[in-house]
Amino acid sequence: MTPLYWAVSALLVGWHWLLSQVLDPDSGWAWALSIAGLTIVIRTLLIPLFVRQIRSSRNMQLLQPKMKELQKKYGHDREKLGQEMMKLYKETGTNPFSSCLPLLLQSPVFLALFRVLDGASKGEAHSSVIAPHVDSLRHAKIFGAEISQTFLRANGDGSTNVKIVAVFLIILMTATMFITQLQLMRKNMPKEALEGQAAQMQKIMLYVFPIFFLIGGFNFPIGVLIYWFVSNVWTMGQQFYVIRRNPAPGTPAFDAMEARKREHNLRAGKPADEGLGDAEEGSVATDRRPANRQQPKRQSRSTRKTTASEPSVQETPKVQDNPKASSNGQQPAKKAPAKQTSGAKRQPAAKSRAARQAAQKKAAQKKPGGGSGRS
Repeated sequence: MTPLYWAVSALLVGWHWLLSQVLDPDSGWAWALSIAGLTIVIRTLLIPLFVRQIRSSRNMQLLQPKMKELQKKYGHDREKLGQEMMKLYKETGTNPFSSCLPLLLQSPVFLALFRVLDGASKGEAHSSVIAPHVDSLRHAKIFGAEISQTFLRANGDGSTNVKIVAVFLIILMTATMFITQLQLMRKNMPKEALEGQAAQMQKIMLYVFPIFFLIGGFNFPIGVLIYWFVSNVWTMGQQFYVIRRNPAPGTPAFDAMEARKREHNLRAGKPADEGLGDAEEGSVATDRRPANRQQPKRQSRSTRKTTASEPSVQETPKVQDNPKASSNGQQPAKKAPAKQTSGAKRQPAAKSRAARQAAQKKAAQKKPGGGSGRS
């Protein structure tokens, strides 16, 4: 965790130096806004993962019909069902655990910030970067509450203020987390996706995570509560923008976007349905497997010899009779003579008659008295 302590401390001190140009360096608002700046930096770095999370979540929603088919087909065999599910995820490039990635990757930052603030409340420094600012961070107050103290360990004259501010931030942190997940399920999930394994995972995130942070928040320093509250507000705004501009097909948010487009087209004097359906293109989870190439059938040597020895005979085109021409007294067109094969020889009829006559004359001359007058 030492590299994370250094990174978190450096970002915190950097924002504090920047805000100290306009605010009192020892004020609680300078440190509270520094924590908010730290949150913004972390969430900006996590934007690619957030985009991946949105795509994976959408693919999970659109795969619900195929997943139901697999459940009907392999419901009696859980092992086979799991294999087919993983195969489907791999073919469509879907990761069912991508929705948890931003939260999991924030956990180390959360722990590092928790240790830095907890050490400051005890007068300890986890890195040389934060060491010169430990006393300032330890006694910094917002609304009369030191940001390094927790609800359960609040002491001193401002302990009541610490508890009030902590409870207020715990409620805000839990509410924003719940609302963020609820708007995803109500606006950007089709009805089919509200059933099955994916729906159970969404419900776990809807209820379990807020309850976990609600209970654990009483042991978090106020500075950590500020971090999670700002992070949840960022997530809620980011998700609202994505759902409004690029919703999943078949969801209430998608219907609302199409209604806005129709209204915009009517105001602009265009057909109401112009441009509708474009958002749906490219959003369906597609099978990424290459098309199976059909291999030619292997023939035996005797089959190849038989095929090569057969002469190629061209079929004669059929000429259809014209009934109208025959009724008018016209002769129908003559059919084209059929082409003979290459081995056949043609002999004209006139040539064969002349050869027979010559043979008959020779036979008559050989007979005695043949060829003279009649008796």
